[in-house]
Amino acid sequence: MVLVGAVVADYYYLGSLVHHKAVKHLQAVSAAHSNSVNILLIGSTSRCALTVQNVAYGLCTQGVTGVNADIDMIVHLNPTTGQVSLLSIPRDLFVPNARAEGANKIDAALYEGPSQLVAAIEEDFGIPINHYVELNFDTFASVVNALGGVKMYFPTGLFDAESGLDIRHAGCYHLDGYHALQVVRARHLQIQPSPSNTNFRAWPQEGLSDLARIRRTHEFLRVIAHDVSSQGLSNPITDQSLATAVLPDLTVDTGFTEADMVHLARVFAGVNISNVAQETFPVVSIAQSPYMYLGYNYGDVVFPVNPTGTQLINSLFGVSDNQSVFTGGALPAPGSFTVSVQGGAGAPAQVPVVSAQLQNRGFRVVSSGQRVPTDAITETVVWYGGAPPPANGDWKSPQLLDAESVVRDLSGPVIMGYDPAEVAPGSIVTVQTGTGLTVSARVATVGSGPAKSPVHSAAQTHVTSPTSSQRTAGGSATSTTTSTTIPVPSGIATNPAFGVPSATNPSLEWYDPRSCNSSGTGPGTF
Repeated sequence: MVLVGAVVADYYYLGSLVHHKAVKHLQAVSAAHSNSVNILLIGSTSRCALTVQNVAYGLCTQGVTGVNADIDMIVHLNPTTGQVSLLSIPRDLFVPNARAEGANKIDAALYEGPSQLVAAIEEDFGIPINHYVELNFDTFASVVNALGGVKMYFPTGLFDAESGLDIRHAGCYHLDGYHALQVVRARHLQIQPSPSNTNFRAWPQEGLSDLARIRRTHEFLRVIAHDVSSQGLSNPITDQSLATAVLPDLTVDTGFTEADMVHLARVFAGVNISNVAQETFPVVSIAQSPYMYLGYNYGDVVFPVNPTGTQLINSLFGVSDNQSVFTGGALPAPGSFTVSVQGGAGAPAQVPVVSAQLQNRGFRVVSSGQRVPTDAITETVVWYGGAPPPANGDWKSPQLLDAESVVRDLSGPVIMGYDPAEVAPGSIVTVQTGTGLTVSARVATVGSGPAKSPVHSAAQTHVTSPTSSQRTAGGSATSTTTSTTIPVPSGIATNPAFGVPSATNPSLEWYDPRSCNSSGTGPGTF
């Protein structure tokens, strides 16, 4: 009796350590999705939420009050298959429903609270979110410290004036929470070209910004997950120590109970981190900077890339091409709902072509027209209406499924958007055409099971990025990764307004930090 009482008391004690926050628009875990769980993991930039103000981050008292989601990750857990996958969404991705009043970068949604960010991901990407976990600068550092820090190997010197990262020579470094945060925040990285070059302020700068930061953050997660696993998960004493150290630094939704956490921890404790798919939603840069949308300045933005983005989501979340990511059920047939095509790119000849091609795919196009372009370069938005997402309870939206069905046949910078006011009268779905839009045949994607690379249309152009190299301490270079093949939709490949689409799973660059070997003298492997 005493033992049972102690276990129950400890169970509720651990649950009491976690900070809970009310988050709306979360979906219940569904048997239709094999009881899989999607957890939205957020890295918040809120300086005013920090326990102790730090001048290195910018001070709330000096006006650094912006609240953005610099890191947006969706962790997908499938208890039936044991599959774990992670999808990062670049912070500068421009989406229709980032704010309650309309379009913005996805990271700006958090300014209006976690409920708005959850709604934006569900409405624009069609990904159901079941739980929410948030870390800020303080809590991230505290979690790393609670785990005893992390060791990482730096192949060369690195410097980032914005994050404070300052590595002057190659080697293995033990990073506490403060210095680990410098690694995952770094997106203005300067790279030591050779050991003899010690003028760190003149080192060449990396140009990928947030995409490079995501790449390094994924590697950091691999390293720290490996370290946690090596400490003996499933060992009650070790687990108790880790839990009491880490849980006070987590903020989660009120529905994410200690029972949920214990269950997920038990089911996935044996997962090998090297088998976890860590992917990034593909985006493309645009020639215009700053980006002006309806007359407002949004700075540097990136657009989504379809069909690669849709195929990647299908693959990671275990659905086939004719299934809905949101419900797991079959998508409606193309002819079962009405579609309108409205020109939004300032190219009148585009509309009849897209309308005819959609009709050839079986869609029932009932109207067409022209709209005033929001800017010189625009993304295609597949608008849908219907009842808005409820604050509490599951969202049952046939119109979302109709929009998903249309998106499957579109290629270029394409994304969905919920707004009944944007849906043309007489239609259920309205395709507002953008720059670089084409209609492509559907391509089969990977179904349920372990995540694999998306299947791309053979009709698309492909470009190959250079093979990455790693330099040794003496400055010599040896090849360490293979080339990455990136599909480029024809509407993007032939338009000078766009750059090259980003890879969904880029290899580490030669200068990126990575795991240390067991002796702490060089790079390691998992």
